[in-house]
Amino acid sequence: MRRTYPTDLSDVEWSRLAPLVPPPKPGGRPCKYSRREIVNAILYVVRSGAAWRLVPHDLPEWAAVYHYFRRWPRDGTWRRIHDRLRRRIRRLAGRNTPPSVAILDSQTVKTTNRGGVRGYEAAKKVVGRKRHILVAALGLPLWVVVHAASEQDRTGAQRVLAPLAHRCFRLRLVWADGGYFGSLAAWLWQLRQHRRVRLELVKHTVQHDFAVLPKRWIVERTFAWLGRCRRLSKDYEYLTEASEAMIQIAMINLMLRRLAQ
Repeated sequence: MRRTYPTDLSDVEWSRLAPLVPPPKPGGRPCKYSRREIVNAILYVVRSGAAWRLVPHDLPEWAAVYHYFRRWPRDGTWRRIHDRLRRRIRRLAGRNTPPSVAILDSQTVKTTNRGGVRGYEAAKKVVGRKRHILVAALGLPLWVVVHAASEQDRTGAQRVLAPLAHRCFRLRLVWADGGYFGSLAAWLWQLRQHRRVRLELVKHTVQHDFAVLPKRWIVERTFAWLGRCRRLSKDYEYLTEASEAMIQIAMINLMLRRLAQ
């Protein structure tokens, strides 16, 4: 027994998550740590921003925690859990499980000397990466792609919208910023030959005061949710797949708290 951390899952939250976590493989030596403690340690790192080697001693060893953090994205575990919880929340909200509208946007964050894929964005004068995210009406992500900041928004958006050919069959409308005007609209028009997806640009109003843009505030609120996790204040990961997994874990924690309420 140990003292709990604020990031630990409650009994109700774990009861929602336990059926979705892969059980230990049969054979071999028995597991040293429970699946619940492994998840608690991962949530501690994501929310507190600690390095893997700085995981507290009363939690599982950092090597074991990092092993499952890197193993579950490879077999699609984090994505399956994320999508399952998103569908459950949409049903509780009285909405259809597959969404019909979505909002697209990107966020540029700095990287560290860890290395990996990165680039320079001249508009914001930032060396780092971009988080391209497509969210539904409730602000829950449908797809996340992390790439170098030097890559154009229109090119990065294609990597987010390309999986629509096999996912989100009810999706018909995508709201986006005016910066996506141009080649993205032409590329999406080709996609409409197979899927009737329409791109609608939400342009800025000509005024000096701050104004909430219609529909755009939904995805901006999602970025604010991600900002609660210190590990996402910058991109500390070497691989972009690990960065995408961090975003999925942060949203899984948020959805579990909603379901527990």
